[in-house]
Amino acid sequence: MAKLVDKAKEFVAEKMKQPEATIEDVDLVDVSSEAITYKAKVSVKNPYSLPIPIHEVSYNLKSKGRVIASGTVPHPGTLKADDSTLLTVEMKVTHDVMVSLAGDVGADWDIDYELEMGLKVDLPLIKNFTIPITSKGEIRLPTLYDPSFPMTSEGEIKLPTLSSFPEK
Repeated sequence: MAKLVDKAKEFVAEKMKQPEATIEDVDLVDVSSEAITYKAKVSVKNPYSLPIPIHEVSYNLKSKGRVIASGTVPHPGTLKADDSTLLTVEMKVTHDVMVSLAGDVGADWDIDYELEMGLKVDLPLIKNFTIPITSKGEIRLPTLYDPSFPMTSEGEIKLPTLSSFPEK
């Protein structure tokens, strides 16, 4: 009986409209003493007239074919009814992993990445359904000439000092 119910759910899932998701952008947003934080902007279109709860977002951020960050974000929100919703997913990459990417960064001052995500939503009739999303691209790193690079008003580079790092 359970197999019959699963087959019916699969049939309904194939015939129903389903939410569509795309990764709009991946950016570097923070550098701390523990890790580098990247933010992915994900646009999700809900074709239903009812809001849909998102149970979780799982992600794998890869560079050079290996996973450099992975995790899940539990209950990130709800998809708006008959509209698009923009989700942001933060991913932290530890410094020891970033050191292993030095060859890629040094060659062109960016990180080539592949991002795989799964948005687990609760669709009517089907219940748990995962929307798979993948994206490939480059994350440009800031340079000394970048206006967001930390500079003093006199044009000097503001580097961190030992006192700016937390004590253990």
